[in-house]
Amino acid sequence: MKTSLAALTLCLLVLMVTAFPFERKGASPGRTQYAAQDDFNIIAHGLLQLGQNLKEHVDKTKGQMRDIFTKLKAFNRSMAELGKESQRQQAEGETLKTRAVGMENREGQLINVTSELREKVEEIQQERRTMSERMSRLEERVDSMLQGHMSPGARNSSDGHSIQLMLETQNRRIDDLVERIRLQQEKLDKQNMRIRTLQGQIKQPGKRPSPRSGSNADGAEEQRDSPLEMATDCHELFLRGETTSGIYTIRPTDSEPFNVFCEMAPDGGWTVIQRRQDGSVDFNQLWQAYEKGFGSLNGEFWLGLENIHAIAKDGSYILCVKFSDWSDDMASVCFALQLSGRETNYTLLVKGVGPDDRLQSSLTTDSATGLPFSTQDRDNDWKAENCAKYLSGGWWFSNCGRSNLNGRYFQSPPPKQRHQRKQGIFWKTWRGRYYPLKSSTMMIAPAAINKS
Repeated sequence: MKTSLAALTLCLLVLMVTAFPFERKGASPGRTQYAAQDDFNIIAHGLLQLGQNLKEHVDKTKGQMRDIFTKLKAFNRSMAELGKESQRQQAEGETLKTRAVGMENREGQLINVTSELREKVEEIQQERRTMSERMSRLEERVDSMLQGHMSPGARNSSDGHSIQLMLETQNRRIDDLVERIRLQQEKLDKQNMRIRTLQGQIKQPGKRPSPRSGSNADGAEEQRDSPLEMATDCHELFLRGETTSGIYTIRPTDSEPFNVFCEMAPDGGWTVIQRRQDGSVDFNQLWQAYEKGFGSLNGEFWLGLENIHAIAKDGSYILCVKFSDWSDDMASVCFALQLSGRETNYTLLVKGVGPDDRLQSSLTTDSATGLPFSTQDRDNDWKAENCAKYLSGGWWFSNCGRSNLNGRYFQSPPPKQRHQRKQGIFWKTWRGRYYPLKSSTMMIAPAAINKS
């Protein structure tokens, strides 16, 4: 670069010298002598060559600068990635700290639960000892009376009546104590289950079952391993510490595992068996579909008669139905239910319904045999006509007009024709058979949920 600049300077000096006129010796005065044309052409050619060399040098320098900028950008990206990796490592460190604190809290919770159980056991034992002492004293008094240790004036009818009252009072106390012991035993069982859950979580904190999404009613996904035996329903999951509503895998007694949607409420876990909310699923299905289940657990679905019976077959379950109208008013009704199996066409028997339970009357009957389930291709209702075909979907039809939560879904406003509105989702004792409801949810839970 320095050589090129020096050559350029020299050429410019020559040009300046040759460009100006000068006088030659021996030339006549007053006549100017200019440089020759060839000399000028040589100088011009040199300048062009110098300019070309300078251009090539500049282009080369630009290429080198681009390479340097490219390397700087790569370096900056590497620094940014290193920064992100550092942040990720820091976040993982915070997560590990949080898990450590959580483990300490679980251990403390386990210790507290154990101490509470020990105190309850001691209270029950003390009550049993007290009751044994009372029974012993009562037996001694009765024996004394029977053996004639009392005075003759005391052995009369009034004394016999007093003894009978004492025995009845004592029997009531015994019954009360037995009931208290039973309730305490239920609480102890729940506490023991929670203790086992906490112990499993402390030993294997990474294997706790959690809710999942994206599966359908057929249960195509596999649930991750769990340190405990698979739960039989959603309420058992609640007793194990699950409080988040979502999709879980359960395994009822003598049944294969399948997925359910659990509605976790403050009082316990409810297994959702039906949900209607937007009309995205066609509920006008045949018997096989209603038996196996259809739809998506994340949206509208029917769990399936087989699965519902597998959960509630012991008879100690409650069915709760929630529905809403197009003004977003809500209503709910609960039943004590008994659901039979396939051999009885999944007959539903609602129990414990009083004469004033107006909402409940839409799913009840005067018969003690219950209501069989009906579809278009399996007519089991009591009417001469096929209610499932006359209305829509599958349901426990006592007749064709009390209730049907599996009917056609009509957007608001409903159809003007009455015979079309009959095919909708309705609950007669709430909004009438001609008012298609906006949503409905059916869910079941053990009857013990009211005592939790």
